[in-house]
Parts: sequence; C-alpha cells; structure tokens
Amino acid sequence: MENQNPYEVLKHPLSTEKAVRQMEAENKLIFIVDVRSTKAAIRWAIEKAFNVKVASVNTTTLRNGEKKAYIKLKPETPAVDVTTALGLT
Repeated sequence: MENQNPYEVLKHPLSTEKAVRQMEAENKLIFIVDVRSTKAAIRWAIEKAFNVKVASVNTTTLRNGEKKAYIKLKPETPAVDVTTALGLT
C-alpha cells in the first residue's frame, strides 16, 4: 500500500444532504472508492491524503456496482476541515 497513490483507492467524495448531515453530526466522510479496495486500504488512503486519524471504516456495495465507504474520523479531527480542504463546503 505504501507505494500506491491514495487517489487510486478514493474515487470521489459524496456531497449529498445525507452526507453533509453525517459529516456535521457524526464526524463522518462518505466516499465512493475502488471496488477492490479493503477497509485497511481505505483507512490508509484517507490518513495519507488528508493527514487525519480514522476511527473506523464501513463499506457497502451499491446496486450499480460502486463501493461506498463511510469513514468515521477521530474526535480531534473535524470532518468539516477535510471537506473544506476538498472545496465541498
């Protein structure tokens, strides 16, 4: 994983109403990720790309074949900071 580009794992963030609500209330980010990526790879990519600490990662595969990752950040790292860096808010 160390020689891999984090953006090969992370495709793009979701900025739906639900995603914004979870970001504010639960300190979670929601990303569409590569379907072959593991939870460990997603954790590594988020920590490497945004210099944050990840508390947990949950994934689900959507009907259209995409994989969605719910990334809960540790309390010392607000999810709003990451979305601001991405230009979503």
